[in-house]
Amino acid sequence: MRTIYYHGTVYTGGPDLAQAFVVEDGRFVFAGTDAQALALRRPGDALADLGGQFVCSGFNDSHMHLVEYGYLLGMPQLAKHTGSLAGMLDCMRDFLAAHPRRGDAWLIGRGWNEDLFADVHRMPDRHDLDRVSREIPVCAVRACGHCLVVNSRALQLLGVTADTPQPAGGRIGMQDGQPDGRFFDNAMDPVYAAIPAPGKEALKEMILAACRALNAQGITSSQTDDYSTFRAVPPSVMDEAYRELAAEGRLTVRVNEQTNFASLDALRAYVEAGGCTGKGDELFRTGPVKIIGDGALGARTALLSRPYADDPGAAGLPLYSREELTALIAYAHAHGLQTAVHAIGDQCLDWVLDALEQAQTAHPRPDCRHGIVHCQITRPGQLDRIARLGLHVYAQSIFLDYDIQIVEARVGPELAASSYSWKTLLDRGVTVSNGSDCPVETPSVLSGIQCAVTRRTLGGRGPYLPGQAFTVRQALDSYTIAGARASFEEHCKGRIAPGYLADFVVLGQDPFAVPPEALHSIPVQAAYIGGRPVFQAGEAQP
Repeated sequence: MRTIYYHGTVYTGGPDLAQAFVVEDGRFVFAGTDAQALALRRPGDALADLGGQFVCSGFNDSHMHLVEYGYLLGMPQLAKHTGSLAGMLDCMRDFLAAHPRRGDAWLIGRGWNEDLFADVHRMPDRHDLDRVSREIPVCAVRACGHCLVVNSRALQLLGVTADTPQPAGGRIGMQDGQPDGRFFDNAMDPVYAAIPAPGKEALKEMILAACRALNAQGITSSQTDDYSTFRAVPPSVMDEAYRELAAEGRLTVRVNEQTNFASLDALRAYVEAGGCTGKGDELFRTGPVKIIGDGALGARTALLSRPYADDPGAAGLPLYSREELTALIAYAHAHGLQTAVHAIGDQCLDWVLDALEQAQTAHPRPDCRHGIVHCQITRPGQLDRIARLGLHVYAQSIFLDYDIQIVEARVGPELAASSYSWKTLLDRGVTVSNGSDCPVETPSVLSGIQCAVTRRTLGGRGPYLPGQAFTVRQALDSYTIAGARASFEEHCKGRIAPGYLADFVVLGQDPFAVPPEALHSIPVQAAYIGGRPVFQAGEAQP
């Protein structure tokens, strides 16, 4: 049976809007005018009146952490209580009172940002978290995910003392010669290793919780880094959780797994076991090798080519040595894998571009689609080089909502003047997809579209480099067409066109018709995957 959707405002991904489309066996078979669509009607076909609403291809978040998002949905939501340190601590205390821990079970939350604290102007430390509990281990992760703080009980369980060596690619915070409870980048690994890993059924519940939340934002595809969420969980078990949900008909987001490995040895074992880019089906497949090159701007761990303007003693942290990073990229490329490398600081980007160019010179391959994840702090010459190397960029326009407030203070006016320059890359032929890096940010696509179009915070601060603004069409394409190309799926996803997967979202307003500052307020009315409804506004979600 076919379903004919008519009386809509339909963005197909082409230059002209359509009114109608037809879905059969999970795919679009037609898009055009109402008259054309209704003329195709056969006995038994269903009709669906769109009521003039706007429809486009389902949104594709091209870089996030789906399992971690589902994990955090069951934790204290610190992002909603980061207006003050006191408010953050109250949130954790209230959650603990409602959800008591037994023994040494951890209390974990994520989402604080010291730049938004009104009562203090510093990061939390172990003494602050001791006010939540001294009996159980407590961990609070910064919004960026590149810094966390634990309480004294957690430090005791971890065995971290003044004599603990500083790790490569990370830092243990110290104050007056003693650990202050703060851990940065690679130093966080032992903390996460101490937290009991979930079993496969618990993983599946996390995936389902995250998918429900994503569907409510109109997201039908996710490119996600999950292997790094619980290093004690083998990648094969993570894959099994997804594939079992897909086989059970319960996976409501198409997943492209950005495979993250802690070392070259782990990557080599993956390849030798048959791992590769693009293995799987239309619901779950393995994607590029995800490599984290440096830290984050907010925590001052993004690797810069010069000291931070607001902290001259810091220039950021590489998570690998230059040689290790080059070896990871070289091995992946030589074995036919796509790579997606996290690079926020311009010094890290230099290392990545050099490594990618060397890899391609040693083993020439057409259409590799190697990508830069974030691509935030950049110099003009680096933008030229990204275009020349034919790279893909996984941007997060929603980052502008916070970063506009700190970027010049962190990196200085010279670097700030050529950063977050995704429009320049578009103009030079680079494909730029969009995403949220959720749970770093909430996965609100319409908020990301607004930031891309206005170059302002959602509250109106800015604009920052207004010449880098996307048009509404470019912003929509960054969440649809460009995301599909990032995962080599542009032949079947990202457009409402014959032969493409019938993934689509219905919006309460036309984004081409509302004021730019109102884009984030457009409601998501419904989301469909393969022609099947997975979200309907006003209906209770399973």
